[in-house]
Formats: sequence, C-alpha cells, structure tokens
Amino acid sequence: MADLNSDEVLKQLSRIAQALEQGVMRPPEDWDESIAYRLHHRAGQLRLEPVHTIQHMPLSVLRNIDVQIDKVDQNTRQFVHAKPANNVLLTGARGTGKSSLVRAMLCQYSVLGLRLIEVDKTDLLFLQDVVDLVSKRPERFIVFCDDLSFEEGEPGYKALKSVLDGSVAGTSENVLIYATSNRRHLLPQLMKDNLATEHSNGEIRPAESIEEKTSLSDRFGLWVSFHPFTQDEYLNAVDVWLHHWGFELTDEARLLALRWTIDRGQRSGRLASQFAKFWAGSRNLEDLS
Repeated sequence: MADLNSDEVLKQLSRIAQALEQGVMRPPEDWDESIAYRLHHRAGQLRLEPVHTIQHMPLSVLRNIDVQIDKVDQNTRQFVHAKPANNVLLTGARGTGKSSLVRAMLCQYSVLGLRLIEVDKTDLLFLQDVVDLVSKRPERFIVFCDDLSFEEGEPGYKALKSVLDGSVAGTSENVLIYATSNRRHLLPQLMKDNLATEHSNGEIRPAESIEEKTSLSDRFGLWVSFHPFTQDEYLNAVDVWLHHWGFELTDEARLLALRWTIDRGQRSGRLASQFAKFWAGSRNLEDLS
C-alpha cells in the first residue's frame, strides 16, 4: 500500500476529529442567556440551545387545578432548596393545564436558580448526556418531556427508564424529570396483554408484558392527575382569561364561550384561553373600525 501524503493524512485526521466532535454534547455559550433550553440533535450534533421567547405563565391564571398546583409546587420548592424531591408525571385530559403548570413553576422559581431543558421524545436517547452536562452546574434543572407516550419498541422508552431509576449512572441531584402525558402508563395497553396470564400453583399472575408497560410510570415518584372541566369550571377559566385581556364575562361572551365548546367536544383551560383570545381580538378590531 502506498504511503499517504501529508494532505491525505490531514484530511483523514480532520474527518476523525469531526466525527468525534459530533458525538459530544455542546453546552450553551452563556448559561445566563436564558432560563430555558431545548435539546437539538441535528446532523449528529448535540446542542443545548437557549429559548429566547418564553411565555410567562403566572399561577394566578391556572384555575380548577388547585390540588395539582399544591402538589407540584411543594415538590418544586423542595427541589430548588436542595431538599429531596421526586420526578413528576402529570397525566390526564388534554388542555387542562399540565404543560402550563410546568412553565408556571419555571416562572415562579427561576429567581432561585431553577432552569428548564425541554427534550423531545425522539431525543431521549441522549438524556444521560444532558444529565452529565449539567451535573456540575450550580443551577437546578427540570428536564421537561411534553406530551410523552411511546409505541412498542421505541428506544427512548428504555433510555428514560434507565435515567429515572435503575442505571449505574442514574441522574444528578440537581436534575429532575417532569413529564406530561395523556397516558398514565405511557405505553398502550392492549386487550391481548390481559389475556396473556399464567396459572401456576393456584396463582393467577399478570403477564410480564403488563409489568413492563407499567414499570416506567412507577419510576416517577409523584403522579399528578388532571380531569376534564365541568361547565362551571370552564366558564371560570374563561372569566380569568378574559380579565387577563382586559374584558368582562358578559352574557354574550358566556353564551359564545359555551358554543365554542360544541365544535371541540370538550371543556378545558386551553379552550378557555383560546376563546378569550378570539373574544379579545375581535373586540379590539371593532374598536379600530
């Protein structure tokens, strides 16, 4: 084999260096640039990118979830004060405030050093890299996985399970995982799972597949459930959001707010917020004409 000339050697070394660089998680250039970050995995490059437009979410606009607020707030206060705290799984009806409550915790406690890192389900394979990257930082980090659910065989499932509890590396004392999902057990449970039981020595034992599907959610120390709004709870949320935009819940607004739910087939805080934006925006346009 002919000897490589110097240019070829440099090209090969450059390609090797580039490949090694792509496997390294890159931290933000300035940790004070934002209080929230997103994990991006593009073209083999891992990077924490600062979020510059953070929606301020005060606790005062979250209605009908007082019990849920108390639980998550207590856990988050323990965490920011370096006391023992749990990973949190928020589950239940869509649009009832799960994600908003996590954002509200960031707004509430960012002055005490709380930071948020949003990780998409497809990037959970790199969750341990995120934990390792921030483990020596003085801030307290919530790793936020929104609208989390898995299908059979998805690799992110085991990666999250390993970081939550069970891996030798595990997580860091300055990192917690908060996840939201419409599924309490995060994986679909099928009728065939319940049929796969085994009779042994007079004992009926659930199939191991069922145990596997519940084992991930069991690793979250705190479960917080959210429920669909009643009509009164929905109108209460509409009232709060209308006041946020500088309007009152008039009889006309009340009637239209109820009609707003018919097309959607649900009542929720998200729907109340969307109606309030529609009402406030349309009234502001009328003032311009």
